[in-house]
Amino acid sequence: MTIKYLIQKEFLQIRRNAFLPKIFVVLPIVMLLIVPYAANQEIRNLKFCVVDNDRSTMSRRLVDKLDASDYLALTSIEGGYGSALAQVEQGTADIILEIPHGFSSDVVRTGEAAVNVNANAVNGVKGALGQAYMLNIISDFASAQLAERGVGVGQGANRGVDVRPRFLFNASLEYKVYMVPGIIAMLLTLLIGYLPALNIVGEKERGTIEQINVTPVSRRDFILSKLVPYWLIGLFMLLWSMLWAYVFYGMWPRGSVWLIIMYSLLFFLIVSSLGIIVSNCSSTMQQAALLMFFFLIIFVLMSGLLTPIASMPRWAQALTYANPLRYYIETLRALYLKGSTLADLQPQLVSMAVYAAVSWAGAILSYKKTN
Repeated sequence: MTIKYLIQKEFLQIRRNAFLPKIFVVLPIVMLLIVPYAANQEIRNLKFCVVDNDRSTMSRRLVDKLDASDYLALTSIEGGYGSALAQVEQGTADIILEIPHGFSSDVVRTGEAAVNVNANAVNGVKGALGQAYMLNIISDFASAQLAERGVGVGQGANRGVDVRPRFLFNASLEYKVYMVPGIIAMLLTLLIGYLPALNIVGEKERGTIEQINVTPVSRRDFILSKLVPYWLIGLFMLLWSMLWAYVFYGMWPRGSVWLIIMYSLLFFLIVSSLGIIVSNCSSTMQQAALLMFFFLIIFVLMSGLLTPIASMPRWAQALTYANPLRYYIETLRALYLKGSTLADLQPQLVSMAVYAAVSWAGAILSYKKTN
């Protein structure tokens, strides 16, 4: 019965804080509404200028097709490459399209023509994506011109392979769909990890920890009473976030909601235990806050939330196996987008279970209770 009263005490302390309950309700709404758009890695409205040396109807049709794309925006048509390069140097254009002399006649005569695409690669990702967008549209334009002139009609089976791509799990290629599960995971990590880290050290500063130290409460019961309220708060925030993800983006897990809850509770045990370890090892709330902030930043950056783990150096990929947020984000994305089953997610389950056991033991052993 002792642990029951300790848990009640924790809930009373949370309720007396006028700020925290509002954060639990408002923060998921704000993050899900803003962050998927702010962290969107899609690049649209790339500015391009044109050097049209051909000045033909066909070259103009090509420019109009590029300008009609959602990803590209025409800024100007320059008379020479030098003036176009000046536009890039001034930042008013990102890409230069140079159409050579005889472009239309080459297309009509041979079905092929060369164009030059030069992209500003100061931002490497932006430059590569912009060039890829433009080349893809130019390729479609060239195929349409061939079809208009009957070139290759009836010869498709002999001339090559008919490739028809299908995009699985995210057919619309919406980056927000990929980001939302990761944002839910990050939100829960920040709160369920950060708040326990300030709990015990806060009692140290207030002096109330001495009252616990002279009671017969075991270390395990004391740590458990500190964590149970945050597990319940985390469960509320998970379901609350899932509701708003459905309201804002129409996203609902394709997999089992019960699996999401099971993996989430396991993750709550991990991050809250890590927070308690930080709190036990800190002397002041400021020290605990800075130390937990350091770990959370590392967790978020090396979790695959913003950049794919496969794109990291090998040494960084190896370090991600020690990051619990990596497994949780993989689980949420698999359950949300793929509809994975427990059998599909066994590696994540085993890794998180081992991590939970170690962190829970560390939380208990790091608390030095003196009678």
